[in-house]
Amino acid sequence: MKTTSILLQTLCVPCACRCRYCLLAWDGNVIGAEYERSARYAERFVAWAKEARPALSVSFAFGYSMEHPDLLRAIRFLQRIGSPGGTFLQCDGMRFRTDDELDRLFEDLKAVGMETLNFTFYGTEAYHDRFAGRTGDFSLLCRMLQSAKRHGLSVTAGMPLTAENASMAGELCDLLTDLGTESILPFVPHGEGRGSALEPIRFDLAAYERLPARVKTRLNTDLYQTEAAWVASPRCEPETRRMLLLSLTEETLECCERTPFSDVIAKLEALDERYYAAVPSFEALKARYGDPHGQKFYRRRDLFHLWQKRYLSENNLSVYDVTDERQSGSRRF
Repeated sequence: MKTTSILLQTLCVPCACRCRYCLLAWDGNVIGAEYERSARYAERFVAWAKEARPALSVSFAFGYSMEHPDLLRAIRFLQRIGSPGGTFLQCDGMRFRTDDELDRLFEDLKAVGMETLNFTFYGTEAYHDRFAGRTGDFSLLCRMLQSAKRHGLSVTAGMPLTAENASMAGELCDLLTDLGTESILPFVPHGEGRGSALEPIRFDLAAYERLPARVKTRLNTDLYQTEAAWVASPRCEPETRRMLLLSLTEETLECCERTPFSDVIAKLEALDERYYAAVPSFEALKARYGDPHGQKFYRRRDLFHLWQKRYLSENNLSVYDVTDERQSGSRRF
């Protein structure tokens, strides 16, 4: 298993929403270490990696949302260390702003070198606001998108699909197109964090067949397939690479600051190895749990994760969960 990248994160910046499928299960309480200290550690880590592990990609993130109190300075830092957040801004969960405030924000973002913005729309207005847990969120995102376009920024949008909101997808796609969105990407939500609560309304074949053609053509059906299709597919090659996640809390940062960077990586790799030694392969779990008639759509990763949890529960196994993105762990691919 080859480690190709590591993400250092400190979940210290709040989010203004409470989305039903929040990957980080945001509950109003930040768990990350203080930003400045975390950023200094990340900068040292990047400098070390450039010399000792030049093939290893190192990036840094700082919150449940990107609403950093000194956003432009934070973006400049991300640019300086070569982190993707220096040119790509996820705009969900940011605070309410007037139109004038939005224009100033996006004028500044353009000037600082931001290139692409992304927005997530959960359905038409009333449904979106309920899903995001904030009245007025849909309107805010539309105004943000329009202001960003006025200032020459590239705008993209994600559209999570469930059996509950699929009937809104055509209308939403048309609206986003009219607003000038350059890329609209429908996707099937993950089942991690609070996303596990969406399993009863997971997007399925009946919902897919009801989608208008202009939405269907945008959904990557190589990446998202029914469980039946995954079960029937030829043997999948196992993952050979992994991304490590180092989640900085006050406790973990204190420990990391006293530990050589190479040892930090080795400890994360050991967590990854122990987790995957405890669960069977995708093919073995498919033979055990796969439903040859299953009509719900999954990414391979999400279906593997669902089966892993079932196996661990049925066998009363307790193992550190490297797939929980609130804490240090890994992603295999």
